[in-house]
Amino acid sequence: MQRYEGGAGVLIVLTACRFSPAASAVADAGPLQDSVEADPGDAAEDPDADLGVGLVDLRSAGHFAILGEAGISGITATVTGDLGASPVAATYITGFALTADSTNQFWRSAQVIGDVYAASDAPPTPTTLTVANADLQLAITDAASRPPDVTGLGSGELGGQTLAAGTYAFTGAAHVTTDLVLAGAPSAVWIFQVAGDLTMAAHARVLLSGGALASHVYWQVRGATTLAAMAHLEGVLLTETAFTGAAGASVHGRVLAQTFANVDGCTIVEPAP
Repeated sequence: MQRYEGGAGVLIVLTACRFSPAASAVADAGPLQDSVEADPGDAAEDPDADLGVGLVDLRSAGHFAILGEAGISGITATVTGDLGASPVAATYITGFALTADSTNQFWRSAQVIGDVYAASDAPPTPTTLTVANADLQLAITDAASRPPDVTGLGSGELGGQTLAAGTYAFTGAAHVTTDLVLAGAPSAVWIFQVAGDLTMAAHARVLLSGGALASHVYWQVRGATTLAAMAHLEGVLLTETAFTGAAGASVHGRVLAQTFANVDGCTIVEPAP
């Protein structure tokens, strides 16, 4: 269990899942959810606020905690969930001290509660990863196509906001420089459409309130995504370029990148469904 001190108390609860080309399986639970107690004055306390946005279907891409189409670097990283790199070979997954499984269909690492897959592995892994990459593109297209409820909120500055469920669009970059609270029931869905880069300042956090789920938060980012030291992100990252996390940064969600995922020194924990 990991605790963060902020504007309210924090509790971490997580159940993770695992995937292999042959079948899905349940992995060990890993702690990493940031939440805050619900405030009766939160905008998302109106139950009708949770009904306007539908979930983004990740399809098979949702079996992975990290996807990196150009590779993954994870020096001193810890990951709960499966990793996948494709169309690149396993040599492009660095920092995890990989050991091949006897089937040669995946790899294991002491840093990963899950399995590690690459396009160079034995069948059916290459096909599985090709499908996952295609499904990631479908998810990005879906998230990007949703009509926005709000455009240009805070001129791109999300820090200090408490946001109800909805689709938030930004024509340029978006920033989280101080804590951002997403307040809503477990049915609530947030989609952030970022046409530029997404950056989080050191120690800035995305917090969940009122029972909101990390698996219902989507960050569709056309530019690069950068988390500074000790920053914490909740949600599924659908990034069309690179992800970079500084030492101590953490994600309770998924890092699904169409280029390179650098999670050196980071903690990544996939969310409960």
